[in-house]
Amino acid sequence: MTEFPDSEEAPTPPVEFVATPHGLGGLLRLWFGLSDRVSQRAYLYSGLGLMALKYAVEAGLIWLYAGRFLSPVAFVNPILTMRQEFFRPPAPDWLAWVLFFWTVPFLWIAIGMSVRRAAETGRNPWFGLIVLVPFLNLFAMLFLACLPSVEGHQWVNRRVEPQAQHQVRSALVGVGLSLAIALGMVGISVYGFKDYGATLFLGTPILMGAVSAFAYNRPFPRSLAGSLLVAEMSIMITGMALLLFAFEGIICLVMLLPVAAVMGLLGGMIGHVFGAFTATKHQHVTMVVILLPFVAGAESFHRPLPTYEVVSQVEIDAPPEEVWPFVVGFSDLPDPAAWYFQLGIAYPKRATIQGTGVGAVRHCEFSTGAFVEPITAWDYPQRLAFDVTAQPPPMHELSPYRHVHPPHLDGYLRCQRGEFRLVPLPGERTRLEGSTWYEFQMYPQDYWTLWSDAAIHRIHLRVLEHIKRLAESPSIPPVQP
Repeated sequence: MTEFPDSEEAPTPPVEFVATPHGLGGLLRLWFGLSDRVSQRAYLYSGLGLMALKYAVEAGLIWLYAGRFLSPVAFVNPILTMRQEFFRPPAPDWLAWVLFFWTVPFLWIAIGMSVRRAAETGRNPWFGLIVLVPFLNLFAMLFLACLPSVEGHQWVNRRVEPQAQHQVRSALVGVGLSLAIALGMVGISVYGFKDYGATLFLGTPILMGAVSAFAYNRPFPRSLAGSLLVAEMSIMITGMALLLFAFEGIICLVMLLPVAAVMGLLGGMIGHVFGAFTATKHQHVTMVVILLPFVAGAESFHRPLPTYEVVSQVEIDAPPEEVWPFVVGFSDLPDPAAWYFQLGIAYPKRATIQGTGVGAVRHCEFSTGAFVEPITAWDYPQRLAFDVTAQPPPMHELSPYRHVHPPHLDGYLRCQRGEFRLVPLPGERTRLEGSTWYEFQMYPQDYWTLWSDAAIHRIHLRVLEHIKRLAESPSIPPVQP
């Protein structure tokens, strides 16, 4: 059972909400603050207006940089993986990152206003956290907008002077509880359900931040800055524990850090709100903690698993006929200078082929092992296509230990097939295009494919630029089958 420190201060009378604000400053205080009243009208109009603003900006950026139309239906679709198509080339790599961080303030506004609105309608403020649940959040917000306000709401400002002598103890209790939640969810989700889901990567850091900040504020109300610091400490210490216990390596933890840190801050704000502004009992928090594994289990039952394509290209000062032999097989590549390859990301070393034509088997050797690639199309000198029937791990994990092999290195990123296309250009030149189609069974895929797309693109460029050097150097003979 999750335990929290009991409140030590004398009861204080409820402090009324500030009246609904006016002007830009008041509007910002309503959206980002913690104490202003959230009436039916303010909640409904803010929700509709901010949703329209968010949609207009996202649709405009996607249309401007990707040339695709984001429909309102796609915008509200809770299946985030269905939006991945909007970030395919010609969309720049940074577009998805920009929209990810653009979403964060809207998420906080939705949480902050929903918990206050729930309290004003007489519901438990924790009900407002349902806005974090895809699909249900739309109905929950509509429900809160329709409910009338009631007298004697549960939003109480616990105005008690902070007691410095209890801060370290409260912080340690909060960090310890969040660490237990994280390790428990890793065991249940990864080793129990064999699932790296959004509940693990999004819900768990939010709950960690919320629980640590809530425990930090229960004996006495603390500052928001202190609450956020404790929430981020819980994220960092959990990362070090996963590294210490050999659950993960440094590379994957670094990739997780941006989203975990942001979610931890959101959780810290939530925990501060409930700890410093409400009379919420710790049993309510315990129920949320208990429900998290069930959400993770339900999430693992149905998973859309789209296929992603990464396309890269170079232009070569040689005709397709001279480029083709180096596409089929190429000699040893020089050792990579890029830091991300040196840290453990798998990189190609050479390619050989057994036989010619459809049915031949190509082996592309990486630093972690070999891809086995039966040829499915041999259209000399225009197109070479192949399936992938075996593949090595995508990286060597960087760790203090000699051997660290977390489950996600086996079969969660699956390359399906690949293809080279040689397009003739004027002046006996060639545009060489390389494509890889893959599946990635880690969620939210919108986030993780940002990393995988970038890694595969750089692997492509390493191969394509090597082929370019070979084809433009007539003294270098092609690799013979």
